[in-house]
Amino acid sequence: MLEKIVKLSHKYNMFNSGDIVVCGLSGGADSVCLLLSLCELRERLGIQVEALHVNHCLRGSESDRDEEFCRSLCKKLGVLFTAERCDVSRYAAEKSLSTELAARELRYEIFLRNTQGKLLATAHNADDDLETVLLNLARGTALKGLAGIPPVRGNIVRPLLAVTRAEIEAFLAERGQDFVTDSTNLSDDYTRNKIRHRIIPLLREINPSLNRTFVSSADSLRDENAYIEAMTDSAENECLSGNKLTGLAGYDTVIRSRCISRLLVRNKLPVSHERLRECEQILIHGGKLNVSGDIYFISDGTSAELKAIPANEAPKEAAALLKVGKNSIFSGVTLICELLGKEEYDKHRDVNKKLTFYVLDYDKIKGEAVLRSRRNGDKIQLCGRDFRSSVKKLINEKIPPEERSTLHFIEDSEGTVFAEKLGIAQRVAPDGNTKRLFVISVVNDKQEWSEAIDTKKK
Repeated sequence: MLEKIVKLSHKYNMFNSGDIVVCGLSGGADSVCLLLSLCELRERLGIQVEALHVNHCLRGSESDRDEEFCRSLCKKLGVLFTAERCDVSRYAAEKSLSTELAARELRYEIFLRNTQGKLLATAHNADDDLETVLLNLARGTALKGLAGIPPVRGNIVRPLLAVTRAEIEAFLAERGQDFVTDSTNLSDDYTRNKIRHRIIPLLREINPSLNRTFVSSADSLRDENAYIEAMTDSAENECLSGNKLTGLAGYDTVIRSRCISRLLVRNKLPVSHERLRECEQILIHGGKLNVSGDIYFISDGTSAELKAIPANEAPKEAAALLKVGKNSIFSGVTLICELLGKEEYDKHRDVNKKLTFYVLDYDKIKGEAVLRSRRNGDKIQLCGRDFRSSVKKLINEKIPPEERSTLHFIEDSEGTVFAEKLGIAQRVAPDGNTKRLFVISVVNDKQEWSEAIDTKKK
């Protein structure tokens, strides 16, 4: 096991001679193994070893027992020991966080405060890595998430990442070293524990060598991810200036996506697969995308940037009562509505063969109809579907960014009945009883349109 630690530490350049390595010590098997192994390897690695214990004060006397165990172990090993306490319950209530997340935030805050100019070694092992990858996969992830826990991140190192929990327990047994057990780890209260106690045992039934094969797979995925990260670094060096990316459109989609993701993360903006794809399209084709609040991702097809646009400068919703004939709410484009019988529609369509027509049953429209621009939260049950869809999602899937700003929508007293380039609502679709057709077409200033014969008004 010690050789695995040495091999991993060399591969990722975890330690330099003279480094002070602070072991995050909870008292559990993993962290006790980490402390013992670092002590046994300190001369070989040229490091000094210290220990830091965080008492979360969540389990009463059991938490105090863990702290005292760690103190006694460090005294026996001759390791400098520091312990800090934090009130997780109060912090969780103040920040509206789960107990698990609150504990993590406070723990890493204490770690940061106590490891300035030093390395922090955490006891994440191969089993933890597998659980993390499965959790990422369940929630949705890309290669970076499948690569699992990074062996080195900033001043944090994880020497046990290639070591399995079984190897850890065997190491401690060989040395006759006891440890404490956190009672919460034996329950299924937390999502990670559900994966640990339910899902992984099932996977081991399929592949008894699950841990060994996973370690190899994770190692390969980390190498591939590191290569892509290096290429992303290079692209950023070439393209990034402040919050502006210039020339990024010429790179592969994987590199574009990672550069955009980094830009959003640095500005503490939400990142998702859908958001990255939207930004990529804006980057390539030009346009504007609202990312969060008054922050927009804007591109002219050559360069793209994050820019704050105050609400009073943001585009306002365009709207007008719909009328039979010509309607205009956007410059340079007209929406035309004709009220026709079936035969008249056939003649009109033949005359205007180059146009796209949307046909509604006029008598199914409820109340006054309004022509307007896109609105946040728009939904429509398209013709032929038995469910309502998010207009935003449909637009992202079907319509290029450069065509989105002048899309027309029509709503009546019961909701949206028409969405340009997407279709009409099921409830206004013509059927065998339809008498009057409401025919809609959209033309720009360069297109020709011939009026229908005998156009009837309501």
